[in-house]
Amino acid sequence: MIFAQAQPVQTNPLGALLPLILIFFVFYFLLILPQQKKQKAHKKMLDELKEGDRVITIGGAMGTVSKIKDNVVTIEFKDGVKIDFIKSAISQVIKPQA
Repeated sequence: MIFAQAQPVQTNPLGALLPLILIFFVFYFLLILPQQKKQKAHKKMLDELKEGDRVITIGGAMGTVSKIKDNVVTIEFKDGVKIDFIKSAISQVIKPQA
């Protein structure tokens, strides 16, 4: 009796890679792209920083920018206390209320 030999099933290589490609696009549009937009907005905010702006640091301290020199920002707090911060330590600028 002769047994028929099973032919190996040929799979489409594109069909095997399609789920990985789809996962990459989902990660890009849901995670990477929004993070890049957020970083650009933060950089723009730091570039537009000027003396007299009220700011909040990463640690939550609130004060007024009294001097900017290169990458160092001097922030004045109540009672005249002044502390130097690296520009990237500023998390946001407080908008004055109208």
